[in-house]
Amino acid sequence: MAKLGKRTRALRETFEGKDNLSVEDAISLIKGCATAKFDETVEISMNLGVDPRHADQMVRGVVGLPNGTGKTVRVAVFARGAKADEALAAGADIVGAEDLMETVQSGKIEFDRCIATPDMMPVVGRLGKVLGPRNLMPNPKVGTVTMDVAQAVKDAKGGQVQFKAEKAGVVHAGIGKASFDAVKLVENVRAFVSAVQRARPTGAKGTYVKKISLSSTMGAGITVDINSAVVE
Repeated sequence: MAKLGKRTRALRETFEGKDNLSVEDAISLIKGCATAKFDETVEISMNLGVDPRHADQMVRGVVGLPNGTGKTVRVAVFARGAKADEALAAGADIVGAEDLMETVQSGKIEFDRCIATPDMMPVVGRLGKVLGPRNLMPNPKVGTVTMDVAQAVKDAKGGQVQFKAEKAGVVHAGIGKASFDAVKLVENVRAFVSAVQRARPTGAKGTYVKKISLSSTMGAGITVDINSAVVE
């Protein structure tokens, strides 16, 4: 069995026996233990009572966090002509058409969010095997296939977070930095939980949200009282 480092042992001891905390208490504990040499990301994981293999149980959506994520998001836009100019003016990092497709096909993916105008989808569609597994494929359901590319770029740059249930029915995302004020992190947590609740699929039966956990990049996870995370 691998030997645990002093920091890891100390973290486990600090978190031991502390479960089902309020969002406020969990954030306070996580911030106090985020002692890495970089600004750790605060992450949320939600175990949902769904089986995403069934189309009517897929959970997918987008949420604009009220206080942003603290992360610099690199945005690529597939567009031509005036729409390409709009994307550049709005702050897109990469804009192109067939040339961008060839760049992505070569394995060079230097962006965190991909947006496309509807007319570009035949081109983007060829990249499904590359962008799909990375959750970067543009999708009209989350606003990344749109004619309003300027707004989509601004939303992506401004702290918008996409989420999608994985095979085990788990949704996870970064909701801010450990350096954020605790109140702002709490607001972001509740905004994210509310968005996932609104995205409840028609095929979901029984308990929808089974468990919510919070952690920092280098920290241990801690379970949160579900009722505390729900906005009344």
